Amino acid sequence: MTLERLPAPNLEFLFDLYVEVGAPYLPGETPIGNRRIIQVTGGAFEGPELKGIVIPGGDDWITVRDDGTVVQDVRILLETEDKEIILMTYKGLRHGPKEVIKRLDNNEDVDPSEYYFRSSPVFETASKKYDWLNKTVFLSTGKRVPGKAVYSLYKVL
Repeated sequence: MTLERLPAPNLEFLFDLYVEVGAPYLPGETPIGNRRIIQVTGGAFEGPELKGIVIPGGDDWITVRDDGTVVQDVRILLETEDKEIILMTYKGLRHGPKEVIKRLDNNEDVDPSEYYFRSSPVFETASKKYDWLNKTVFLSTGKRVPGKAVYSLYKVL
């Protein structure tokens, strides 16, 4: 059987998101890796189909691998302008040269072209209006800035 390559999927902009973060809790080296728990204290999102705020109280359970790669495991709540609640989770990876990661860890503003920061958001909602979020695959690019993480999210078509 000859395998047929299917066309690459297209992306369509969903929204820009920023999450404000608090000081990290540092449980330290566990059997899984070096752990950091960072509380999400707020934020906002805006795009052509939906806009709103990030409800304070989510968390980013980070694992730092031996090679310095940051593995994200994030859970946050979004509230749209029309008062619908959307659960958002995402797993992601951030890595780059050691000196760049050190600058990020020192809360410096670093050009996102100097490191890799991608995630795969998944949405869950009871909203009929936003039910399409439950049935779509998404990707995001990220940037770490002092006190915040900034993302641009895209629908995979």
